[in-house]
Amino acid sequence: MIKTSPNKKNFSLKRQPLTLLIFSSVSFLLILFRLIFLQLLNHESFRRMSDENRIRLIASQPIRGRILDKNGYVLADSRVRYSLIIKPQFVKKRNWENDKSRIANLLNIDRNLIQKKYSDGLKNQKLSVTILEDLNEDQIIKFKENEVNFISFEISTKLIRNYPYKSLAAHVIGYTQPITKSEYKFLSNKGYKLNDLIGRTGIEYVYEDFLRGEWGGEMIEVNSLGKFKRSLGKRPPLEGNDIALTIDLNLQLVAEEVLKDKKAGAIIVMDPRDGAIRAMVSRPNFDLNFFSKDFKPAKEYDNIFNSSEKPLFNRALNAYDPGSVWKIVTALAGLESGKFPRSTMLDTKPCITYGSQCFREHNDLGFGEIGFEDALRVSSNTFFYQVGYGVGVDEIHKTSRKLGFNSLSGIEISEQENIGLVASSKWAKEGRGWGQPGRTPWVPEDIASMSIGQFVVQVTPIQIARAYAAIANGGYLVTPHLSKKHIESLDKKLVPIDVDLQNIQLIKSGLRKVVESGTGVSINYGVSNLPPVSGKTGTAEDGEGGLDHAWFVCFTPSEKSEVLVVAFAQNTPGGGSVHALPMAREILKVWNENN
Repeated sequence: MIKTSPNKKNFSLKRQPLTLLIFSSVSFLLILFRLIFLQLLNHESFRRMSDENRIRLIASQPIRGRILDKNGYVLADSRVRYSLIIKPQFVKKRNWENDKSRIANLLNIDRNLIQKKYSDGLKNQKLSVTILEDLNEDQIIKFKENEVNFISFEISTKLIRNYPYKSLAAHVIGYTQPITKSEYKFLSNKGYKLNDLIGRTGIEYVYEDFLRGEWGGEMIEVNSLGKFKRSLGKRPPLEGNDIALTIDLNLQLVAEEVLKDKKAGAIIVMDPRDGAIRAMVSRPNFDLNFFSKDFKPAKEYDNIFNSSEKPLFNRALNAYDPGSVWKIVTALAGLESGKFPRSTMLDTKPCITYGSQCFREHNDLGFGEIGFEDALRVSSNTFFYQVGYGVGVDEIHKTSRKLGFNSLSGIEISEQENIGLVASSKWAKEGRGWGQPGRTPWVPEDIASMSIGQFVVQVTPIQIARAYAAIANGGYLVTPHLSKKHIESLDKKLVPIDVDLQNIQLIKSGLRKVVESGTGVSINYGVSNLPPVSGKTGTAEDGEGGLDHAWFVCFTPSEKSEVLVVAFAQNTPGGGSVHALPMAREILKVWNENN
């Protein structure tokens, strides 16, 4: 057995007070440093947390700005939805049973439902509980007539987005939806509330910050148990700004009407002088008010989001084979190249062979020897095959870029826009977007197709509108726009295109002949006092294997043009003069009457 010496034992006893003193001193210093941190260094933070625990905000929703047409007609506004609510912690219990019975009888509400919602609100310390949503007019009047008798109940208002014309200009106006929880994490810093509305598409999306306004509310003081003590005051919400579009409601209405019997398509009405959009329609479309519903029926949801017809798809900004409306590009490329001067005359034939295929004239006969103006008038395929083959793919591509193709148009709603495709030898060499580089070379058949706007050319109706506007206004590329606010923000509103203006004038003369005695002559049928019109018909094979597309583009007056129309009927066989031209005629008729 090992014994401890008396000296070691005494030394150990002498160290104990010192150890205790050191431990106490360190503990005291830690506590002191913590107090300094809490009281001095982090005072503001904890005071703020204390206030947040003591103060509650009953938020008040701002009125979102209206969307108007150019003449002030309302295309989108906010509608008030009335709901019956109680503030459980404000309720005086001696009045509760009486108030509950009265309101149940007056508005035909189950009193057990009222009691359940009230009890749940008390249990969860809610400041406000909704008893009945979306009161009808009769219920609101009954409540207001007896309001003095109801101490416990109130009518609250909730603003929902309202679209008076339902599906009109749906793809232009766009819609709003509640923000998601993941969006709230970063949008809360910008003043958004959970389930706040935010613009998802169209003008609602582009001008979100301009339209939305700022939340207000009532500050409520509560005690440590979350019980109501007093109101600290109210701050009214700040209304959003109204925005006026360039859309003309009268033209928009007729454009919607004439496209109604087509399975799919698009119409654009534009001022060729500055690019102001007067009407834009895409079909099929959808009722914008669907997105304002709290409960969205499954059938309606499927018809919008899961339909094979894709109603959310904006066809005015999507790319398709243009067919013969593309021929102005081939014509301008030929003229600008110098290989086909303005005096050029070419012999048109039943068909011309390129590679292994004979490319036919659309009348299977040819039109004899003709020049540029008559080639546009009768829409000769074999004339433009020869011009296209003579200048080559890259000359056509270069000219198309000058006219705004293969790029975004500059319109505000660019999130919906497709830049399309205009082929080039480089594009073919690099694999055509789907193959391996060097294995998909340019072939003779491609140039024939390209010359008349087929297969290796995909363009949007808005791009066609821009290109024809440059012809109509004498050589300026415009920026399509839906609001003055957008166009005023741009450095360059009109861009002169680098082409010989005499070549522009020659094409313009050819387009006038199309309507005077060519494929577009029926534009004048049944219309009186219409100024001279210039235009171009187009029938295009669908590169994706569907039925033919029908196109018609026109502008009037032919000199100093004020309005331009692009009419497009997707997968509607029969020709542009049969299906697209009559739509444009009805629009010009209304435009002429209004002017």
